[in-house]
Amino acid sequence: MTRYVTFCVILAMIATLSPGVAAAVAESTPVLSISVHGNHLVNGSGQKVQLRGVNRDGTEYACVQGWGIFDGPSDAASVKAIASWHANAVRIPMNEDCWLGINGVDSQYGGAAYQTAIENYVSLLNKHGLYAILDLAVVDPGTTEATGEQPMPDEDHSPAFWTSVATAFKDDPAALFDLYNEPYPEDNSDTPAAWECWEMGSAGGTCTDESYQVAGMQELVDTVRQTGATNVIMLGGIGYASVLDDWSAYAPSDPSGQLTASFHNYTYGGCTTSTCWSTNLTDIGKVPLITDEFGVTASYTKSYAKWADSAGVSYLAWTWDVWQGGCESSSSSAGGGTTAVACTCENDESLISNYDGAPCAGHGVVYKKHLEAVYEQASRAG
Repeated sequence: MTRYVTFCVILAMIATLSPGVAAAVAESTPVLSISVHGNHLVNGSGQKVQLRGVNRDGTEYACVQGWGIFDGPSDAASVKAIASWHANAVRIPMNEDCWLGINGVDSQYGGAAYQTAIENYVSLLNKHGLYAILDLAVVDPGTTEATGEQPMPDEDHSPAFWTSVATAFKDDPAALFDLYNEPYPEDNSDTPAAWECWEMGSAGGTCTDESYQVAGMQELVDTVRQTGATNVIMLGGIGYASVLDDWSAYAPSDPSGQLTASFHNYTYGGCTTSTCWSTNLTDIGKVPLITDEFGVTASYTKSYAKWADSAGVSYLAWTWDVWQGGCESSSSSAGGGTTAVACTCENDESLISNYDGAPCAGHGVVYKKHLEAVYEQASRAG
């Protein structure tokens, strides 16, 4: 409370300053930004940044199902709830058809409406000190409506998607681009052919197992850079982004030097022990590593977050959504305010039982406590 009062006093003092002095004070406020420096991320002041955040699922499916853009609220109160956990990043899965407004997506939820909603949400996240990760999650080639995952991005629409998204966010240094959610080329194999398909797409003469023309990671990196965007780019490995063994060997070239490796880590994955993490993940070495999805049991969340902190690896838990039995809000009859109610968390993937940020028992409680402990430790350190 003391800090809040002090902040308010400072704001009041700024308001009484002359326009020129007030502008100078405002300009001295650090702009939220992030970039790659060696094998770690840094902010605009050159200080190391470790992303610790959440996934905000829904924007990849609500629009194409024809009932909305977000699954749940996207207002300031809902963003404040995320920030109250001391998270510093939010990942937003997206649908290429909805962003581009193609293949029959309702104009209420696609095209300009979808783009504006995403842009406004990213702006709101940034205002609350949260980095935004824009993730291409759902694609489909041709005139097929994009309703689910494909092994790789498609040549028909994915380059156009990234041209548009990169153009929209190239002036936002706090936005990161996750080029494709979960690649699994060549029948989900871990082979040279799969990695070649991942890197070069159909243009490289591989991707023989895919029934459509594939856009590889090198093409998508080039597409982003051709817009003038220098934002951080995240590249998930093969095997639904769970395999990174040959990531370094096949990593695309990036004239901006702003590539990171990304990794999905669940209890049912193939690398689920600290020994495996230390052997296979930190071996990436030359670029930062971002675990952009992980979970979803309490013990696994606790052990991985602890290991990631020790290794300097960023992580975002799955998922900040109220699913199957959670209660989104309740109003009291007296005064119209909200009251505490008993909420259930029947879906183990949900971190929260309502969008006020009440944690679900299990990995929600564990993750919230972990972020609080990290924040308190950092505050004591200085």
